[in-house]
Amino acid sequence: MSKWMGAALGAVLLFGLTAPGRAAESTDTPAAVKTDPAPAISKEASVLLDKAIQALGGEEKLNKAKSLSWKSKSTITFNGNDNDVTTETTEQDFDHFRETFDANFGGNAIKGLTVLAGDKGWRDFGDNHMDMDKDAIVNQKRTVYLNVIPATLVALKGKDFKVEPLATDATGIKVTPTDGKEFSLYFDKDTGLPARLVAKVVGFMGDEFTQETTFSDYKDMAGIKKATKVVSKRNGEKFMDQQITEFTVLDKVDPKLFAP
Repeated sequence: MSKWMGAALGAVLLFGLTAPGRAAESTDTPAAVKTDPAPAISKEASVLLDKAIQALGGEEKLNKAKSLSWKSKSTITFNGNDNDVTTETTEQDFDHFRETFDANFGGNAIKGLTVLAGDKGWRDFGDNHMDMDKDAIVNQKRTVYLNVIPATLVALKGKDFKVEPLATDATGIKVTPTDGKEFSLYFDKDTGLPARLVAKVVGFMGDEFTQETTFSDYKDMAGIKKATKVVSKRNGEKFMDQQITEFTVLDKVDPKLFAP
């Protein structure tokens, strides 16, 4: 595989924070996860979360934002080279996701598609079609919640997440999903808005990174506050600079959007 092809395939996984067909360094199985006690939110963490939810637009509005659509323009950095990528994404209830992308890598125009439909999923990359295996499905669902939770937050009040305050930072919370792969979310101490997310992710080649994502330039979009600038670093090095150009809360989504 040429360098630009490898980089382009990495772009397919731009919002897929883990490699296809490989679990993100965990020995948990889906069956084992389901038997765990229901997670809960601590009183201290609830104070931070309630302030952030109110800052984003309030619980009533955010509870209605179960189906989202957005467009973005990004610069992705591989091996010191910047590459332009535009994406169009639709998400519903964490387990349905569709993303198309157009990219330019080393002068090569590449188109791709990622679809998650419940317990099935696939990727189209140029002329290549790849069905997701069981681990890839789990990883793609994790990708979805890592991207959507900072935008709406209300899912953290549900039974699928354990939420605790961070002992090292009064502005942050530690979140443990039922998959056991915890991440940290920090809030602006003045506005209460989500400001930063830190999570362990696995790249295309299977190597693990600490990914730090910051959220800024909040604007009123679709009735809620939305961060329009999203910047990610992997192990401290530049990875993605993304600008959200459109953001919509959908009343319903055509099921055909997630069909083969």
